[in-house]
Amino acid sequence: MNKKKAKLVFKHNSFEILEDGDYVLCAISGKEIMLKDLNYWNVELQEAYFSPIEANKRYKSLNK
Repeated sequence: MNKKKAKLVFKHNSFEILEDGDYVLCAISGKEIMLKDLNYWNVELQEAYFSPIEANKRYKSLNK
């Protein structure tokens, strides 16, 4: 099965799919995140995160 990267716009409590696909990449780790598993993102930075660990790393890096 060929997976395709999606293009999204992250909103508060939801996201809009601009280009259909199966996954997005984590902004911190580069891991693929299947859209059905996508739970963590930053609206202002328009970034997705694989887990709360990566989201926390980004938060800490922005608040030094």
